[in-house]
Amino acid sequence: MEQLWKDLIDMATTYGGKLLMALVVLLVGGLAVKLLNKGIRKALEKTKLEPTVKNVIKNGTRVLLYLILAISVFEVLGVSMSSVVAVLASCGLAVGLALQGALGNLAGGLMILIFKPFRVGDYIESTGAEGTVKDIGIFYTALITIDNKKIFVPNGDLMNANVTNFTAEERRRVDQNFKITNDVEADLVERVLLEAAMETEGVLADPAPFARLTAVDDDTYIFTVRVWCDTARYWDVYFDLIGTCSRKLAENGIDDPEERIAVRLVKEE
Repeated sequence: MEQLWKDLIDMATTYGGKLLMALVVLLVGGLAVKLLNKGIRKALEKTKLEPTVKNVIKNGTRVLLYLILAISVFEVLGVSMSSVVAVLASCGLAVGLALQGALGNLAGGLMILIFKPFRVGDYIESTGAEGTVKDIGIFYTALITIDNKKIFVPNGDLMNANVTNFTAEERRRVDQNFKITNDVEADLVERVLLEAAMETEGVLADPAPFARLTAVDDDTYIFTVRVWCDTARYWDVYFDLIGTCSRKLAENGIDDPEERIAVRLVKEE
């Protein structure tokens, strides 16, 4: 009994101080971590970062601070830091290999939210998917297609591929080609098409509309009409331009090769 009591006293003498100090470090460190997290949260609220980015920064910082606190407690207890670092490195490597794809998507999501190549509401095309951005998450970006389907695109793929943002700018250009038989004066067709472009609702005067002969294909001329419009009105202008140009060409007796061939076949029958 005396020997046991002596051993207990020796252990208390040897480790009691370390345990007490570790407890103090844990309590004081925990309080410091809470104060730091509170300060970081207030600082992030004043920034213009996306809410998702703010949450990731807050959570990541909290985990990092608590990890530092745990390492400090182990060091006070006399645990070899090389052993702790080796265990953490092994765990990190195993987790990294297991979640390689997810981590790539996480990194892609953070890059998208920070650099903002597109925003919610933009119409984009990338990696074979096309639609309006519905939501930008940490791992996936949700798109809504024209026919109301939802597509989830991995953020890692978006960051490693070309992304076309159709609505990033306030203005877009509408291009249309018209085939006309080569027995019609090019100047007349250009003048008619230019008048049609300027009459189309939604077409901007600056930059000025463009209508010119741009190619020759066998017995046909190809005329190109280019106009600028507000991005929000792109599709209205796109279809209205076709209708206005076709109507003006018909009013001036200018047809296209397909119509002429169809008329000839009807007459021959």
